[in-house]
Amino acid sequence: MSNVLERALRIFLFLPAIGFLVTGLRFAVAPAGAAKGLAMPLLDGAARSSQVGDVGALFLGMGLMILTALVTLERTWFIAPAILLLLVAVLRVLAWLFHGAALMIPMIVPEIVIGGLLLLASTKLAREV
Repeated sequence: MSNVLERALRIFLFLPAIGFLVTGLRFAVAPAGAAKGLAMPLLDGAARSSQVGDVGALFLGMGLMILTALVTLERTWFIAPAILLLLVAVLRVLAWLFHGAALMIPMIVPEIVIGGLLLLASTKLAREV
């Protein structure tokens, strides 16, 4: 892969990593706005604790994993957030098919694209071990 394409792939992964980190941090400090940005209401009581903790951790974790991948170039760090993103997309479709949820194509497409880019990076950017 040429240096230009490698740099482009790194940039295309760095940007969502920062976005994931920002979203995760927003869940920690301003959860109402973060939830609204994901088309969900901010829940109450124990449900809010789960929402802030689980969703915030998911976004912070994915952002940190992608940044770790870009720094270390270790294949595992590319694959782990790809699995999470692709599972989120699959579960969104299952929620639509079986549980009466809206089909959120504007959220599913980026999850699949970023997950695919992470899998591509796992083969093109990762160091040989």
